[in-house]
Amino acid sequence: MTHYPHLAPCMAKRILIAPLDWGLGHATRCIPLIRHILELGHEPVIAAEGRPLALLREEFPDQEFIHFRGYEISYPEGRGMVWKMGVAAPRIIRRIEEEHHELQAIIQQYRIDAVISDNRFGLYSDKVPCAYITHQVMIKAPFFEGFLHGLHRRYMERYTEVWVPDHATNGLSGDLGHKHPLPPTGRYIGPLSRFQSGDSDMVRDILVLISGPEPQRTRFENIVLKQLETFEGTAMAVLGTPEFKTERTDGRGHRIVPHLPAAQLEQAVRESRLVISRSGYSTIMDLSVLGKRAVFVPTPGQTEQEYLGKMFHASGQHLLMPQRHFDLGKAWADSKDFAGFAPRESHAYREHVERFVTSLS
Repeated sequence: MTHYPHLAPCMAKRILIAPLDWGLGHATRCIPLIRHILELGHEPVIAAEGRPLALLREEFPDQEFIHFRGYEISYPEGRGMVWKMGVAAPRIIRRIEEEHHELQAIIQQYRIDAVISDNRFGLYSDKVPCAYITHQVMIKAPFFEGFLHGLHRRYMERYTEVWVPDHATNGLSGDLGHKHPLPPTGRYIGPLSRFQSGDSDMVRDILVLISGPEPQRTRFENIVLKQLETFEGTAMAVLGTPEFKTERTDGRGHRIVPHLPAAQLEQAVRESRLVISRSGYSTIMDLSVLGKRAVFVPTPGQTEQEYLGKMFHASGQHLLMPQRHFDLGKAWADSKDFAGFAPRESHAYREHVERFVTSLS
C-alpha cells in the first residue's frame, strides 16, 4: 500500500475533481460527489473546460475552479467514428501524458490532498490518493475490445481506487461494467445521480434532453426543433448548452431552454410523461432514480450508447430510435408499449466517498 507522508492531519481536505469533456454526462454525475464532499466539510477544487466547466460553475458558483484542457473529442457528421477515433488516438494519448504531468504541478500549486478523476486516464499520482470513476470497465467498440480492455485496465491499475457507478448486481451498465472482473482496487459504488426519487403531477407530454459532443448535438437539436413545429402535444426541449442563457417559446408554445440547473431539470423530468434523450449512462442513472419512461436516441457512432439503447429496448423498458430515423410523433406513440424504469434510488456512493476522505487524515 502506498503511503502519503506529506498529508498532515487537518479538518478540511482539498479534493480535485476532474470530469472527462465528452458531453456533459461526466460532469453531471460529479454533482452528487461534489455535494457530498461539501456536506462532509471538505473543499472540492473542480478542473474542467468548455461546457462541463460552465455547467459546474452554475451548480457550484462559490467553489474553486481550474481551467483544465480536455481531450477535445468530436464526432464525425456521418458514422465514421472508428476511423475518426483511430486518427485522433495519438493526440489523445499525448494529452493523457500531458495531463498526468500537469496534475503533479496542480497538486503542489493548489495544495491538493486527493484526486477524483471521472474517466480521465492520466490523473493518477504517487503524491496523493487518486480515485478513478468509470462505468466502462469494458470499453465497447466494434473491433479490438480485448485490446482496449487490457489497455484500460493498465490505466485503472495506476489509481489508488477504481469506482464503478452501478449496482453490484442487476446493474444498469450491462456488459460495460460487469463482463470483466474489476481491478483489485475496484468496487461498485452504486449509481451516481443528482436526482432523488419522488412523485410529481404531470404537466407535459414530452421532455427532450439534447446533449453530447458536437457536431451531433447540434444535428439532433435541428431535427428535434423542426419536428416540434408540428407536434400537437405539450413539450419542452433542453438544448444542453449551459454557456447560453436565453430561452424562448416556439410557435406551438413549446418551451426551448438552453440549460436547466440540476434542481429545475429534476422537476422538469418528474413532470414529463416521456423523456427523449441520448442513451448516455449518466442520463440512464438519473432516469432510473425517478422511474421514468424514455425514448433513447444514441449519438451516432458512439458504441456505448448504441449498446445501452439496444439492451434497454430488448428488455422492454425503453424504446430505441436511431437519430437518422427519428420521428417525434412515432416516438410518442410507440413508447407507450415500453415499461420504463422502476424507481431505484441508491446512496451507496456516500459511504465510499466518506471512507476515501477519512483515509486522508
